[in-house]
Amino acid sequence: MPLLNLLVALGVGLLIGTGRERAINDPKGPADAGVRTFSLAALGGAVAITCGGVMLLAVLAVAIAALAGLSYWRNREQEGPGLTTEFALLLTVLSGGLAMKAPSAAGAVGIVAALLLSSRERLHHFVRTVLTEDEVRSALILGAALIVVMPLLPDRQMGPYEALNPQSVWRLVVLVLLIGAIGHLATRVLGPRFGLSISGLASGFVSSSATIGAMGARAAKDPKVMSSAVAGAVLSTVATVVQMALVVGATSPAALQVMAAPLICAGLAAAGYGAVFTIAALRTPPPKEGGRPDSAFSLIGALIFALTLSVVLLASAALRAEFGATGAILAAAVAGFVDTHAPAISIASLTANGRISAQDAVIPILAGFTTNTITKIVVASTSGGRAFALRVAPGVVLVAAAAWAGALIGHVVN
Repeated sequence: MPLLNLLVALGVGLLIGTGRERAINDPKGPADAGVRTFSLAALGGAVAITCGGVMLLAVLAVAIAALAGLSYWRNREQEGPGLTTEFALLLTVLSGGLAMKAPSAAGAVGIVAALLLSSRERLHHFVRTVLTEDEVRSALILGAALIVVMPLLPDRQMGPYEALNPQSVWRLVVLVLLIGAIGHLATRVLGPRFGLSISGLASGFVSSSATIGAMGARAAKDPKVMSSAVAGAVLSTVATVVQMALVVGATSPAALQVMAAPLICAGLAAAGYGAVFTIAALRTPPPKEGGRPDSAFSLIGALIFALTLSVVLLASAALRAEFGATGAILAAAVAGFVDTHAPAISIASLTANGRISAQDAVIPILAGFTTNTITKIVVASTSGGRAFALRVAPGVVLVAAAAWAGALIGHVVN
């Protein structure tokens, strides 16, 4: 209905104009366009697309751009005149035209634009003060990995034994980066009030073994934070379980379905053991943080993960071709010493490709999970000493045992 679309266009103009009108109240801000100008611009775009189609809308947009450019040139002597008003006015014209074709999309554009305009001070404060340079770089890397690199990679099985799908491997790398960024954000938002427990849980999304090593070093340096460091170390295993569920589910939903019981049992065991030390840690003053974390994730770690995953996929395919299911178990167990997610993904890939059944994927995945437990115990011993290892080792062993118990329960139920 044209009348309803015209009302949507007017609403978009009012929204964007209101956001900009509030900025006009700033003595340093421009005073050229307010709510009336933006409302008229939106209606002009709507009338142009209705009467003359895209061609007339383009002519109007060029005219508005010329007037906006003239306004900017006239105000160029002012301190920091900016181009916000000019771009917002041009966007309003185009949104008015969009309202006649897709009113819902135009409304969404208007709301987002109004929020951006009305949140100027908060956005400037966030970008200039809250965000660190490394966090901005991490965001750009994540965007490039997702938007630039992924579409360029082939989406087909290739290489020896047709074991590698470059786009699938990179998709999981992006997932690892995104999970690391979320964990980093959680650390920034929650702060150090909860000691090392939350930090360990968040850091575990990047690398549980590395987190245990860092917590061990912290405990060795300051024994007063032993409980908090142990809580962070064991809770990093919760992150390992959550991350494994995400990457296995992204690779093969069928594999995730049969792994649900082992992962739930392992996660509950890790959360319960970590909660005991968390309660003890919260009764003591939180440890002092040496500063804010530098970056949201480790790009080198993600690339190493991709390389490890590719090697494990090739090894699993080769061993399975030579030795059948036994070869897949052996490959997953050996790879688990380095990383527990890579063998899990490789086995889930075999399930997704129909080379093994979902039920046959349980033992190889748990084999890698178990050998990774050995790595964590060794890291705990070498980084935190005997006292730290004696507290962490029972927790990670309990988690592995719970995973196997969950597999047994799932097998009996099925």
